[in-house]
Amino acid sequence: MAKIFDCITEELQQFISTQHLFFVGSAPLSPTGHVNLSPKGLDSFRILSPNRVGYLDLTGSGNETSAHLQENGRITFLFCAFQEPPRILRLYGQGYTVLPDSPDWNSLYPLFPPLPGCRQIIIADIERVQTSCGFGVPLYEYQGQRHILVDWANKKGEQGVKEYQQQKNLVSIDGLPTPLSNLPGD
Repeated sequence: MAKIFDCITEELQQFISTQHLFFVGSAPLSPTGHVNLSPKGLDSFRILSPNRVGYLDLTGSGNETSAHLQENGRITFLFCAFQEPPRILRLYGQGYTVLPDSPDWNSLYPLFPPLPGCRQIIIADIERVQTSCGFGVPLYEYQGQRHILVDWANKKGEQGVKEYQQQKNLVSIDGLPTPLSNLPGD
């Protein structure tokens, strides 16, 4: 059954470190807005302290999490074991976006693998840590990370990725601005 913790314990940190996949959830304040749930991988998640986490966010087709964080800060991370023993872990918190021109970028970016196409780092201060059984999660066998996104960013090149961000990542699907919309265009 569910257990609640004040922070990410050493045992939970170990669990997180063995997961190849995590999910990020966020939502706008509008009751008609779209809830976003995004799967993430590529060794992009880091525990910064028992109550702070972050992940390196790569350029994608949308930028929902960043837009929602700018509007209201709410964020949830979900990890679930696809191999034994079963477990689900949720981290609830308040988050914000760190862009490459931010003063915090230089201290945070070296904590992550250097991946092409990165656009920002998402940081969250964790207020609630909750585990549950995971008995209903099916068993899956990990085969490896996909490299399609990395290959896409390498092929586009730095300037091509920036142009794509200007076209596709400035507003959410509900029309909320993202922190990228505050950057001057090239």
